[in-house]
Amino acid sequence: MAWLRNRGGRTVGLVAAASAVLALTACGTGGAGDGGSDDGNSGDREAKYKRVLRDPHPRPADVIEMAGAPADVVRADDGSLLLTYDLGNVEDDEGPAATAWRIVSRDGRTVAQHAEHTDMEASRVSFKGAPGGFVRVPDEGAKGAYVLDVRGKRHKFAVAERPLGTRRGDILLSEQPSTLVYRPATRTVAPPAGVPEAAIGFAVDERGTVWSMVQPLTEEPHSVVWQRDGRTLGSEAVAKPYLGGDLAARGGTAALSLAQVVGEDEDGLEDVRVRGLLVTTDGGRHWRTLLAGGIPWKKLNAGPESLVLEVLSDGRLLVGGTGGRYWLAADRANGVFRELRTPAAFTSLTVEGTTLYGIVDAATPSYDLVKGEGLYVSRDGGREWRRHK
Repeated sequence: MAWLRNRGGRTVGLVAAASAVLALTACGTGGAGDGGSDDGNSGDREAKYKRVLRDPHPRPADVIEMAGAPADVVRADDGSLLLTYDLGNVEDDEGPAATAWRIVSRDGRTVAQHAEHTDMEASRVSFKGAPGGFVRVPDEGAKGAYVLDVRGKRHKFAVAERPLGTRRGDILLSEQPSTLVYRPATRTVAPPAGVPEAAIGFAVDERGTVWSMVQPLTEEPHSVVWQRDGRTLGSEAVAKPYLGGDLAARGGTAALSLAQVVGEDEDGLEDVRVRGLLVTTDGGRHWRTLLAGGIPWKKLNAGPESLVLEVLSDGRLLVGGTGGRYWLAADRANGVFRELRTPAAFTSLTVEGTTLYGIVDAATPSYDLVKGEGLYVSRDGGREWRRHK
């Protein structure tokens, strides 16, 4: 089941599906999250794009202007946002590239920003929100990472030689190529202690509980195992004919996507599709299999690598897929879901607390901006959206 080891990120396209009132705030051109107008195939824009791409020391404002929309957004505990921007080579999957980040305060002020020249083969720069700032996710092991405070000042962190028994406040920093957790109180990074050898998927909730998806090498069923401070608290087997997929946990809720082999793809490999969820809303004491709840899984037809599975801080689940549809649970019981309407087709969606951040961008590098390009924010479960300036 190699597909489980190569699950994708949180990118998904969304389409309108239920009536709602959209509150959209207009923004000007050239700023963070901007991109509301389509410049067309402008020769001036293409020339500047190429110039910024080749610049060994690009200006952050130029990278951000040419990128149009952020690639990702994360939030610190004081409400500050860190937006990352990627500028890629349009004509080739090799060659020069650029990346930038911008920190925006809670009241919308740009506090700090930075840009770097890179290349298309380099690993994508990403961050995780943390108390007091943001942590750059390392490329391999604990290399290439650092902590940014909310003013943009860079700090080092310690790398523990031994696995760390997780506790409240620890943050899952990375799953691949190595599983690492970050402890903000001591600025320490280490692998979590006591996780099963066969674990291939992880989530860490706000209590420091490590949830892992275990895939045995035998014919035994997949299972969810949860631990804290290096001690196993429980496990739950996945009922056949399902296979375990992606994990998410927060606010007492934990969910594992349930996948099923539905045939073979065009290359003769197993065609695996998500068909439901294994859910607990009381920290693992009771579990149930969710195969409906208002989500048409077969029409969604998402593979494990394209499913979006998030948990809001109040325990509600958010589910979506590359079919362009997205659902949010009505309450933390996670039994009934409603489909969301969005102001444009999102290329990605991020959850921070109970706030939704949707990004409209081109699916591949492009000189032009797509219609509605930018960052959208909803603080009421997707009923109203505003564009981030």
